[in-house]
Amino acid sequence: MRKILIPTDFSENAINAIQYAVELFKYEISEFYFMHAYQDDIYADEDLLDQESLDNVTAIISKNSEEKLKSTLKFTHSVSPNPRHTYHSISSNNLLVDEANKIVDEQNIDIVVMGTRGKTNDRKLTFGSHTLQVLKYVQCPVLAIPENYKYSQPRHILFPTDYMIPYKRRELKLLCEIAVPFRAVIDMLYISTSNKLSLRQKDNMAFIERELCKNTINFKIENSKHIINAIYKYITENNTDILVMVNTRYSFLESMLYQSTIDELSLNLNIPFLALQNMRRS
Repeated sequence: MRKILIPTDFSENAINAIQYAVELFKYEISEFYFMHAYQDDIYADEDLLDQESLDNVTAIISKNSEEKLKSTLKFTHSVSPNPRHTYHSISSNNLLVDEANKIVDEQNIDIVVMGTRGKTNDRKLTFGSHTLQVLKYVQCPVLAIPENYKYSQPRHILFPTDYMIPYKRRELKLLCEIAVPFRAVIDMLYISTSNKLSLRQKDNMAFIERELCKNTINFKIENSKHIINAIYKYITENNTDILVMVNTRYSFLESMLYQSTIDELSLNLNIPFLALQNMRRS
């Protein structure tokens, strides 16, 4: 059974992510957990805090959260009355990352799905602050869906890699099972100025090939010094539907996420982005 966590702030971007998720996993028996962590909301409305006690404000925000989650469940049932899917809601007086990690551990979540931006919707940034926090710190694969991206069956998946890290079997299995129902092709893209691989890189490459054995895989080499630009160029030239990267120390993705803004890297993503987390989980 697939277990999917969807943090929501009830924005249009969040609703769009829900619609994408229920379509992507429509062939799988799945449990969806819609989560709203509202601790930041309690302190955001200074005018309300001036008028009410902290306990009263918390009660107001909590009730509002639960009502909106009920509406979200009702909406999801209406757009996806899928007998394979079960829906749950979680309203929590907690910080987003803390609550997400808690649910990931307690429910053994397979993947987090969310919009790239939320209510603030700063169009100068590829990822909003909440999405960026989840990508950096939640110990689970994260699939980020761009604003207004309309679901289409994934046919072409790009996975840039330097083959330097040992991948996690569980997360490669997730990628395999996302791709298989749609017969999606996975392009493993090695970006380097050299065509030669070390023994370590060859071992990791062989492991990927074994774990993704149900998929059609193309092993590609792009001769370039500019990793981010090479990825963006490949996406635009090859009708890529999903970009997959691994977040670990010294990885391509870490160098992206820990810049002051993603925008500086000129990777203006307009396709779903799956970040695999190379962390130890049961």
